[in-house]
Amino acid sequence: MRVSAKADYAVRATAELAAAPDASPVPAEVLAQAQDIPHRFLEAILRDLRREGVVASRRGASGGYVLARPAEQVTVADVVRAVDGPLVFVRDHRPSDLDYTGAASTLLDVWVALRVNVRAVLEQVTMADLAAGTVPDGVRHLTRTDGAWENN
Repeated sequence: MRVSAKADYAVRATAELAAAPDASPVPAEVLAQAQDIPHRFLEAILRDLRREGVVASRRGASGGYVLARPAEQVTVADVVRAVDGPLVFVRDHRPSDLDYTGAASTLLDVWVALRVNVRAVLEQVTMADLAAGTVPDGVRHLTRTDGAWENN
């Protein structure tokens, strides 16, 4: 599975918003600098996040971006879906829309199981978790399994 640069940047910028003191608006330039994200690319990402109701923008001298909901209610899955669409696609289709035959007929079970597991992780982790520097115990446990940090 591959996480796009767009999704990675979106999650990082959203985590910065969750960490903002008193949920005050943060200008896009500040978000870009804090996470070393190209400013123009971030502006497009923020538009997607705003359109999907993840962030809101505030105008004026003290304007910028804020989370549209409390950080505890915004998951990594919400952010990734807002910028990239569904979490797991196979050849640009949702696994549930595919049909395989013959020796590959059970491959659909693999793709659906992958989607379930991706959801299980990304829907657990909130922006509040990231802003606090923590992840839920179940996610932390997965990082401690044999081979978790190996690139195979």
